[in-house]
Amino acid sequence: MKISLYSKFVFYTIGAFVISFFLAFLLVNTFYHQYLKEKNDAKNITIAHDIAAYIEMHPDTDVSDYLSSIADTGYKIYLTDGKGQADFFGKEFREENLSKKSIDQVLEGNMYHGMRDLPKETFVTGFFSDELANTAGVPLLIDDENYALFIRPDIKFLFQEVHYILGGIFVGMAIISIIFMLFVARNLIRPLSQLTKATKQVGEEEFAIDLPVNRVDEIGQLANSFQTMTNQLEKSDQMRKQFINDVSHDFQSPLQNIKGYAALIEEPETDEADRTYYGQIIQTETNRLSSLTKQLLLLTSLDSLTEHNEMNVVAIDRQIKTALQGVRWQIEEKNIAVSLEIDEVEIKGHEGFLEKIWENMLSNAIKYTDPGGMIDIQLSNEAEEIRFVIKDTGIGMDSETITHVFDRFYRADTARHTAIEGTGLGLAIVKEVIELHGGQISIESHPDEGTTFTITLPK
Repeated sequence: MKISLYSKFVFYTIGAFVISFFLAFLLVNTFYHQYLKEKNDAKNITIAHDIAAYIEMHPDTDVSDYLSSIADTGYKIYLTDGKGQADFFGKEFREENLSKKSIDQVLEGNMYHGMRDLPKETFVTGFFSDELANTAGVPLLIDDENYALFIRPDIKFLFQEVHYILGGIFVGMAIISIIFMLFVARNLIRPLSQLTKATKQVGEEEFAIDLPVNRVDEIGQLANSFQTMTNQLEKSDQMRKQFINDVSHDFQSPLQNIKGYAALIEEPETDEADRTYYGQIIQTETNRLSSLTKQLLLLTSLDSLTEHNEMNVVAIDRQIKTALQGVRWQIEEKNIAVSLEIDEVEIKGHEGFLEKIWENMLSNAIKYTDPGGMIDIQLSNEAEEIRFVIKDTGIGMDSETITHVFDRFYRADTARHTAIEGTGLGLAIVKEVIELHGGQISIESHPDEGTTFTITLPK
């Protein structure tokens, strides 16, 4: 018969509890008889001696009232002269079994260690035996007459039937411990059940899993590792789905250019020279689409950029002008003014990837600039590097957006410009291409004040 981990844990827990209970009881009993019993007796002898000393030092004290007040604090007191005069203070003893020999012993000036020497009680419960013999006795001198004073704590007064409570403690401890261990066992198994359920969900491509497992043991470590794996799988799945959108975006951009210039060609007021020029642009965009299909394999992962080592001498100024021609219809459509100051610059790099930089920079500037705005483009040829600066008068970015703008698939909140949409991949591509070529990119932007991107590439 197959026994579950839960059943095994319950069986071993109950067995361990029963054994430990008896061992603990024996240890407590031994400790009581070897240490606490004599110590408790000595403590009560000291208290009785202090009471007797106070009475002897204050002969005017009303002994009955004084002993009654002591009894009210939680003691049982017996006072006798051994000649028939005897008084009890506090609750009555369950059994008045103090021998005359013991009384005479105290009257003769000796101490009575009944709590230490009580012979018939074997276990620790002997401490609670409510007997007159289970007391501490000291001699007392009142008005030049010898008395014997016996005291013990009034356990019933203090704890209300302490025998039953003590038994209840043991029984309650047993029941509570068993329930607690069953609860612990259930809690131990629950994370495993949750992990089993979670693995089935992952198998069904449900990655939005949140395991409520807060533990520091092996199960907690397993749950954390599983959660990390699930998060990575979810991220990979999102990236895969987002890649489809990214490919659509890359195809859509040249198709929009073709559509826009085709519409300009169809307009009756367009002269023949412009038609020829627009046709050339359409041809360029068609060639770009053809080139884009060949690069789809590289776009499956941006990490593939770091593995591509095909470098050629690239005329950056020509690339920027070509990219600007590709979006000219968008600029005219939004009536955006463009300022262009570029030097002739050539660097060694990957031509196709470098084109992505200028296309994305221009596309973003146009996208986030309101109609009638302005875009300023500068390309300077410096001693050790080239510097490209593109500044727009668009909607700008807040600090939170700037922090994440280069993250893959990140999209800023564009609630104020609901028509602006993107894949969140363009600037991530730009940054990785720049870093591939050993360059840097920085941003200066404020909401409603425009954005300035500065790109430096080493020569």
